[in-house]
This record gives sequence, structure tokens and C-alpha cells, in this order.
Amino acid sequence: MGHPLEPLAWLANALAAHGKELKAGAALAVYHHGELVLDLYGGLADQTTGRPVDESTMFVLYSSTKPVTAACLHILWERGRLRWEDRVADHWPEFAQSGKEEVTIGQVLTHRGGFPDSPSHMTWDRWSDWNAAVKAMEDLRPDYPPGRVIAYHPRNFGWVIGELVRRIDGRPINRFVREEITRPLGINDLYIGLPEWLLDRVSRLHAMEDCDRRSQVDLYNRPELGGTLDGATIMQPETVQEVISPHSEGIDHSLNRRVIRGMGLSLADPRTGDPEKLDPHTFGHAGSGTSVGWANPDTGLAVAYITNGFRAEISNTPRLAAISQAVTDACL
Repeated sequence: MGHPLEPLAWLANALAAHGKELKAGAALAVYHHGELVLDLYGGLADQTTGRPVDESTMFVLYSSTKPVTAACLHILWERGRLRWEDRVADHWPEFAQSGKEEVTIGQVLTHRGGFPDSPSHMTWDRWSDWNAAVKAMEDLRPDYPPGRVIAYHPRNFGWVIGELVRRIDGRPINRFVREEITRPLGINDLYIGLPEWLLDRVSRLHAMEDCDRRSQVDLYNRPELGGTLDGATIMQPETVQEVISPHSEGIDHSLNRRVIRGMGLSLADPRTGDPEKLDPHTFGHAGSGTSVGWANPDTGLAVAYITNGFRAEISNTPRLAAISQAVTDACL
């Protein structure tokens, strides 16, 4: 008997059409109760050279990286190194400036820190200067009173968490991710800060945080096991349950829609399925105009879709929702 997800083979044609339409590449991976049941890819990794997407192609994740950075704090929370109610300044004294003195770690993780807008002087080329980015976060003045408003922090989130990890643990976040998350789980193609020797494998759109779709979905694989993959455990099931539970809910003033937030995770995100069928137990995150990764511990599904064909959210959200719902319907 075939696996219930086999009918999703039609998505191969959809991926090919997508690549032809946008001159772009895309990939989709689906795990069901720990079994890789779908692994599709197609289109162009580089439209200038005509290089096709293959099984080794790496993609830019954009904000789908947020659960990876958040997981660093989840691990430190489990080890008793921090509390959600700790002020950021308790671990990073220089952060206590310009009205951010009382911002807590939990508020940062749930996008209630009050500082969603990035400093205007921080152009794209300056974000790669870690010291400059840290100083910018220290000097930043909140747009809202901390803790009062949900407002998605697209860029500031990662640098504040990254510096918190360094202050609390002593290791830079790229090393922490490698030693505490990707290496124990056997994930070889997920990086924050890509080594230069891997640049030729990246699909051409933007060279920031990169991975292939199976590395992305491996983070969510076997959600019912809670923090364990192939016998390796990076956090206990109780910690997983803590961080995927709702911690904040309401209208997001940056996104202008209702959201449910776990600790660094989006719950029942509109890109994870049909708006009428969204499940609050579905957790994960999407990346601007491109990707989505999510899992559901009840169904045992873990899904990752990534592309280098950037689209505005008004058209990207329905695209990701349709793919996510098709996977869910085929399984259930």
C-alpha cells in the first residue's frame, strides 16, 4: 500500500511551473511521523548561469531562521541560565538605554519588546558588522512601551537574541547553533553565517542564513517526540511544550492581523494552511516572500517549502497556505 502523501506528486509539476514562471527554484520536503515521504525540487538556482536546483542546493531562509535563534534561548532556559521574565539588561547591561531598561527576554521572543523598527543608519551592508549591530540595538529607542503591544520585529529580533546568547553562554550564536543544535541532530546544511566555501551551493537571491529544505524540516521532524531527532535530544519534551504553547495573542501592529505567539514561534500562522482550518497546535515560522517551515505534534507532520522566487506577502501567503493545506489534506 502506498503512503497517503503519494498523491502529492502533482506538486512536482507545480514546482516546475513555478520555476518557469518566475525563473526561480523551489523545494519541498515533508516528514510524517519521522519518515521522509516527499522530497521535491526544481527550477533554477541561478537564472544568470542557468544552474538548476538539485538535492545539494542551499536556500536563504530569511525569518524562517527565527526558530533556530530562539531555540538557543530555549536550551539556555532549560539549563536554568535564564528566565523569560529576566530583563535583557540583567544579562546585557548596555541594553538598558533609551527606554528599554525593563524589556524582558520573554517580551523579545513574543515580539512585545516595543522596538520593531530597525535604525535607519543600519543599511544592509552594516548588519554583517556584529559590533555595529549590537551598538545599534543598545542605542535603539522603542516605538511602543515594552510589553504593551505586539509588533513583529523582523530584523532586531535576531541580533538581540544573538547577543543575549553570547552574553549568557559566552559563545557566538553561530557556534552555539552548530555545537548545540545542528551537530547533535546531524543537520549538515543549516548555518547562521555561511562559510565561504559553501557559497557556490547557494541559490542566488540573498546570501544570509542558508540551508537546504531537508535541513530546515529536520528541525521540526517528529514533533510528537519533542526535542529529539534520530535518538539525539537537544531539549526535553517539557521545554518543547513550554515554547510551543501560546504566550501572546492579539493584533500585531506591524503585520496588521491577529497572531498567536509561542516563544519565538508563530502558532496557527496563515501560511500553514487554509484560513478556515488553521490549527493552534501547528507551530513554526515563515520567511519573507519565500519560505515556510512548520510542524504539528498531533498529526506528526513536519513541512518545509523554500524558494528563491521572492514574492510580496499578498501573493506569497496564499501560495504557502495552499501548499501547506495540500500536504495536510493528503495526510489526513
